[in-house]
Amino acid sequence: MTKQISTTLKLAVAAAAMAIAPSSFAATIGAGSTGVVVAPIAIAKAFDMQFGSFAASSGGTITVSTSGARTVTSAVVAMGGTPAAAKFDVTGEAGANFSISVTSDPVLTATGGTIPFSIATDLTAANTILGTVTSGVLTGGAQSIYVGGTLTVANAQPAGAYSGNISATVEYN
Repeated sequence: MTKQISTTLKLAVAAAAMAIAPSSFAATIGAGSTGVVVAPIAIAKAFDMQFGSFAASSGGTITVSTSGARTVTSAVVAMGGTPAAAKFDVTGEAGANFSISVTSDPVLTATGGTIPFSIATDLTAANTILGTVTSGVLTGGAQSIYVGGTLTVANAQPAGAYSGNISATVEYN
């Protein structure tokens, strides 16, 4: 009987030790977490587009490239003023990629008339007259967008000061 009590006592002590001892089948470790908020992307207008003054007796086109160079075709004659491409300056996180959307009114309007209007864009003022850019990189945290355009002037276009809008939207991607 003493032997039985001794064995029972040993089993009870062993069971208690196992209940108190940590399990060798589980492990726990922690990990940290971090996050960085980058500078917000922003856009500002630097220059409006200017076609200058022109005359058109039988129609044609007047184009201002993304570098601000003005050309005319057919019976359109450049008269004066200082042509200029529109320019938007984008700022944000250095090295970040961003998307670009530039839109314009389809026509410039004045009392008594409209002139069809189309745009071209680039990132370097490289004298572009066709096409648009859709993305860029904020090298050093900044990038400019240059906008040129073409007016398709009608035969006997009514005289007037024509105007319209160009909008640019940028966002990180």
